[in-house]
Amino acid sequence: MPVCPAQVLDLDTAVKDGVLGGGVGFGGGFAEKLDLNKMIEELDLPDVPSVFICPISLDPMEDPVTLCTGQTYERSNILKWFNLGHFTCPTTMQELWDDSVTPNKTLYQLIHTWFSQKYSQKKKKSQDVEGNVSEMLDTLKKVKGQARVQVLKSLRRIVTDHTTARDTVVEKGVTFLTSLLGPYTSHAIGSEVVSILVNLRLDSSSRFKLMEPAKVSLVIDMLNEGSIETKINCTKLIQTFMEEEFFDFQIVSSHSLLVGLMRLVRDKRHANGKLPGLKLLKSICWHKQVKILLASIGAVPQLVELLPDTNPECLELALFVLDAISTVTEGNLALSGCANTIPNMVKVLMRVSESCTQLALSVLWSVCKVSPEEYSSIAVEVGLAAKLLLVIQSGCDPLLKQRSAELLKLCSLNYTDSIFISKCKLTKTIR
Repeated sequence: MPVCPAQVLDLDTAVKDGVLGGGVGFGGGFAEKLDLNKMIEELDLPDVPSVFICPISLDPMEDPVTLCTGQTYERSNILKWFNLGHFTCPTTMQELWDDSVTPNKTLYQLIHTWFSQKYSQKKKKSQDVEGNVSEMLDTLKKVKGQARVQVLKSLRRIVTDHTTARDTVVEKGVTFLTSLLGPYTSHAIGSEVVSILVNLRLDSSSRFKLMEPAKVSLVIDMLNEGSIETKINCTKLIQTFMEEEFFDFQIVSSHSLLVGLMRLVRDKRHANGKLPGLKLLKSICWHKQVKILLASIGAVPQLVELLPDTNPECLELALFVLDAISTVTEGNLALSGCANTIPNMVKVLMRVSESCTQLALSVLWSVCKVSPEEYSSIAVEVGLAAKLLLVIQSGCDPLLKQRSAELLKLCSLNYTDSIFISKCKLTKTIR
């Protein structure tokens, strides 16, 4: 990918200012043994000396060649330029009196040595990190109480910052960390363990062990009682369980879990919990028992209240959950019994995205079908008819237009033609 060149303007400056940083000269040493392409890809450095960057691609050069104008390019890029019929220098736009290219061996050596040093430094740092993590994991097995908490905090910090640390924990420490979670684990220990686990790529076996009832119970307790960071981490950890083919839905059919998620979603002081909370709700809400439980704990009016002031991503997730809840009797009754369901759904139509419009229409259809005479009249009064006409006249999906036409017909049954036409005027509803 293109990189931001550092403040090195030319080859002379690169040599004079010591771009190489000492250590390895042009003679090669280990530099010649490392593949340049591999080093560039693995390092993916944001700041590379500008003299190493091809002016065409803005990527580091692996095979620099120089034109008769003195400008240097990556060989493949300048040859593509020539193949397009251009016989000028891309940088200066001078016409070329000679279209041959000359390998710039000095620059190649500079590039190779510079990346070799960076690569060597990274490898050494990775080895140091691996050693530190291994030592921490050994220490964890020997200490208890507050000392264990402090080691876990240190491990969390290093795991958050280093890929090597995460790989080392996955290889050597997941089994032990998982064993720390149980019915007698303090929240101080549990929250740190979960904060580490959510940063790891857990395999199926590890996730299966984490789904043991005692471990899940602890995670749900921390979701309800922990800090905002702990709540978010617990939510993300449970989300990983959904990747299991044989996931036990009894885990998420928990009154305590759903109450904790709804508290997280509607916490106005910590808005960063809303997205992970809604993502998990979306993942589990297709299960019938979850829908019924969500309706029973009052999730419907709480989610409806979120709609007007939430961002597009969270809005779509909340609408998805509400649409799923509407497919069970308890959910549909809760939606029709909420005074703000219809007004807030109407506001969403044609305002955010086609997906949001589709979900809002589905909820409106479910509610209006409960009592067409009562609820369709309310919907028309808050501007539904005008919005439906907008949907029908738009370039959206034909099935969405069809559903809008059906809902418009349902709404018209309670009005004479002239009155209903007046209700469809857009001036009152489009604000």
